[in-house]
Amino acid sequence: MERKFQLNAQQQQVVDTLSGPLLVLAGAGTGKTRVVTFRVANLIEKGTKPERILAVTFTNKAAKEMKERIGKRLGSRRETKPVVSTFHSYCVRILRRRINLLGFPNVFTIYSTGDQEAAARQVLRDIKVSAGKIGPADLIRRIGRWKTAGVRAEKALDHLDEGNNNDYVMAVAYRRYQNLLKTLGAVDFDDILLLTEDLFANFPETLKAEAGLFDHILVDEYQDTNQSQYQIIKALALPHRNLCVVGDDDQSIYGWRGAEVTHILNFRKDWPDAKVVRLEVNYRSTKEILAWANRLIAFNRERHPKKLRTAREGAPPLFQQFKDAEDEAKRVVRHIDKRIKNDGRKPGEFAVLFRTNEQARAFEMEFRSAKVPYTIVGSQSFFDRKEVKDIMAYLKVLCRPQDDISLLRIINTPARGIGATTIRRLTDAALKSKTPVWEALKANAAEGGDPRAAKAIDAFRTLIQTSGQSLRKSFTADSLTSFIEKIGYRREIEHLYPDAEEQKSRWASVGDVVDAAAAFLKENPKGTLYDFLINSSLGEPEFDSDKEKQLQQNSVMLLTYHAAKGLEFPEVYMVGMEEGILPHKRSVAALDEASIAEERRLCYVGMTRAQKRLILSMAMSRTKWGKERASLPSRFVYEAIGLTDNPHYREVIAKAADGQ
Repeated sequence: MERKFQLNAQQQQVVDTLSGPLLVLAGAGTGKTRVVTFRVANLIEKGTKPERILAVTFTNKAAKEMKERIGKRLGSRRETKPVVSTFHSYCVRILRRRINLLGFPNVFTIYSTGDQEAAARQVLRDIKVSAGKIGPADLIRRIGRWKTAGVRAEKALDHLDEGNNNDYVMAVAYRRYQNLLKTLGAVDFDDILLLTEDLFANFPETLKAEAGLFDHILVDEYQDTNQSQYQIIKALALPHRNLCVVGDDDQSIYGWRGAEVTHILNFRKDWPDAKVVRLEVNYRSTKEILAWANRLIAFNRERHPKKLRTAREGAPPLFQQFKDAEDEAKRVVRHIDKRIKNDGRKPGEFAVLFRTNEQARAFEMEFRSAKVPYTIVGSQSFFDRKEVKDIMAYLKVLCRPQDDISLLRIINTPARGIGATTIRRLTDAALKSKTPVWEALKANAAEGGDPRAAKAIDAFRTLIQTSGQSLRKSFTADSLTSFIEKIGYRREIEHLYPDAEEQKSRWASVGDVVDAAAAFLKENPKGTLYDFLINSSLGEPEFDSDKEKQLQQNSVMLLTYHAAKGLEFPEVYMVGMEEGILPHKRSVAALDEASIAEERRLCYVGMTRAQKRLILSMAMSRTKWGKERASLPSRFVYEAIGLTDNPHYREVIAKAADGQ
């Protein structure tokens, strides 16, 4: 819902600056999305063709909101619209047009985390590394760190972690992993950016063609860009130099996944003639909340100077200390319950923010006991459910049968008489001939096998071929439902889960896949099966937004600071405000100023989620490994309140420096 206010002077500056590089420092709650919408509309009204504008952001939700806002602003009279996309979605568009230049098939698969781990397991088995030494998840995490830093497989040996004895082996495995993915015609999520960057670097004509599609580029949340995103945007914008980046260095909280705050801090070094506009009028929080947030973030040295201000007044924030973690959870929940029952507040007006997922356990127990509805945000990905993985693997095989990882997942799911011995013979034949398992299936290469298995293989091949042709030709929610019935997947659920309630829950997840397809086709009436797969690989599916809104209104939200980014709530409880929790013990132990600065930004993000009331709390002691240990208040509490002259603050910093 758009806020009812006119553009202020700084916002108007952004809207009226229509050429050249522009840096918009948009503080929390300063109406950033509205300003971006008005600026895009103004570009079009002043003569820029809508399709010549590219707007890039980080999440599907943000991209969808921007599309809707721009659509409302422009009205239905426009036949063409600006290209509004996430970074990954936009790069996939490029790859679908050009990935063959890099030796990949035009129809490629984007691997999920589960697919990646399956590939990693195969690689580790091939190079004879035991699971006890390096697990598939360990390898994928390490490869992910290399990729977000822009380190390709052939350069990994030059970027080993000192003191990590397994890093050399992981670097060797990284190269094998990349070769395997290429053989299978697959890419992982990080590859989407790296391969786009490689296309631009190695094929200048591709860069020229892609850059020539746009006259204006706008990047939202610029503080979250990693090295590849930074290079891609810079390359696309150089020909016309009409680059507008919007962000807030004070809300840069994704360093752990490769985001580099230096990109927004050094924007003027890359574009010396850039205009800088600061949005500092906050339309979300009260003066009292912003006073704490402003005091806190000022302790970060490397930042663009800015100070949020507002005319709204309200209750001062509170800092509360409780006996232990259980007491903290009990008292916070009791207070929220009282506000709901006595003051007529809705559960969705409250959010409990925490640094680590394990902190949620005590609050869950108390909310259940008090019968207060709650929702944990981001607790499990839709695509992490077994039944969803299975159905998506089937769809991947229907599009590309040469995808061994997906094929081997579903070749005997549900059971169809292709047992482990037969599968081993098939994979051995594929390895021997250096072809995908699908080719071995076509040759029915389970030599010496059971005739019944040979018959089952023929039936499976026919299923994949006929269903693949059918769904590629006409992909609808009904055709997907018919396919799921055809493979007998409900039988698989009934076989694996005797409990009727669990069967119901698991089958509902399969229904969610169909619902996701229906929602996708509603937005993309001409969408194909492959389009749906690509879209699904780029984020969580879209469901009924009315249901989602209803859920949020009727539930107290429990979420981490990272998950809370971009959200706002009337009342916010920031729990566990202790040294070792926020800031996290890793940052405290490292004695690294940059790491502590990111933790401070995380705390700042938490504070600026609150609209009317902000309550910080801590437990005076916590039980760890069965032993009760005293806690220290977070340094951020002292900094926000303005008590850094207090001897207790100096004691906290001193103990942290000593590793206590």
